[in-house]
Amino acid sequence: MRAIVVREWGPPDVMKLEEAPIPSPGPGQVLARLRAVGVNPVETYVRAGTYVRKPSLPYTPGGDAAGVVGAIGAGVTGVEVGDRVYTHGTLTGAYAEAALCEAAQIHPLPGRVSFAQGAALGTPYSTAWRALFIQAHARPAETVLVHGASGGVGTACVQLARAAGLRVIGTAGTEKGMQLVGEQGAHDVLNHRDPEYLTRIGPLTGGRGVDLVVEMLANVNLDRDLDLLAPRGRVIVVGNRGRVEIDPRKIMSRDAAILAMTMFNATPEEYRVIHAALAPGLENGTLVPVVGRELPLASAPQAHTAVLEPGAYGKIVLVP
Repeated sequence: MRAIVVREWGPPDVMKLEEAPIPSPGPGQVLARLRAVGVNPVETYVRAGTYVRKPSLPYTPGGDAAGVVGAIGAGVTGVEVGDRVYTHGTLTGAYAEAALCEAAQIHPLPGRVSFAQGAALGTPYSTAWRALFIQAHARPAETVLVHGASGGVGTACVQLARAAGLRVIGTAGTEKGMQLVGEQGAHDVLNHRDPEYLTRIGPLTGGRGVDLVVEMLANVNLDRDLDLLAPRGRVIVVGNRGRVEIDPRKIMSRDAAILAMTMFNATPEEYRVIHAALAPGLENGTLVPVVGRELPLASAPQAHTAVLEPGAYGKIVLVP
C-alpha cells in the first residue's frame, strides 16, 4: 500500500509517499481500508518536532479517516468486513491506503455521511464535544461565542451548540467563511478581521456578555475574550500558537474561569461517551461535517501548509 512516511522532523516536505506493507490485525484490532483522511493542525506541530508529544521515527501521521473494514482480529465484535466506518486514532497512522486500529478507535459511519465527511469527524467533533460539554459544561439557553467558527472544529462547535439549545455567535475572517458559519446555524456571525467586531458582542447579548467562549487562537484573543464574559462565564482554550499576557482582574471581577483542553488527555470513557453522543446526530442529519478541500494523498505537504493558513473553511481531506 501507499503511505506518507516521516523520517525526520522538519517542514512539510519531510513527508514522503512510500510503499509500505499492509498490516494484519491482531487480537482486538481492525484493519480499515481508507477512502479519505482528515488533516488536523496538531499533525503539523508533531511533524515539525515542536509538539510536546512525538512518536518514534519513522512514522505515518494522522488518526482521522474513513473507509471500510478490510479485516478483523480475534475477539472483535460489533463490526464486520465491509462495514463503513470512521476512525478516531490509529495504531499505524492514517495518511495511508490502510490503517490498523484498536477496535475502540473504529466507529460506524452512517450511509448518509460520505467518506470525506467521515474523515472530518474524529478530532474536530470530539474536540468540539469535549470542549463544550465535558470541560466547559455548556448548558441550553447559554450564549456561546465560537472564535474561528468556519474551520473543522468551529463548524462542529456551531452544529453541536445549536443542537443542544445554545445561542451561537460565530466569527470568521472571510465573506465565504461567514456565510458558511451562518449556514451551520449560528444566530449571529461576525467578521473577526473587522477591528471593531468585538464591540458588537455587548448589543447582541443585551449588555450581559457571553457565557462561554470557544477559543481557537488564544495567543491573539484571550485577553480580549475576558472582556466579553458574562458573570461566571468561561473561556475554553482549544487552540494556541504562542504566549499571551492577560489581566487576571478581568476574571476575578466576573467570577469567571479560563479552561483548556487537548484530546490527548481524554480518557477511554470520555471517548466512548463522545462518539455515542455523536452517533444520533450523524444518523439523523443534525451533524453534517463540512469538507472544504480534497487533495490526493501525495499532496500531504501542501495540506500541512494550507491547514495553518488564515481563512479556514471546513476540513481539508486527503484522498488515498
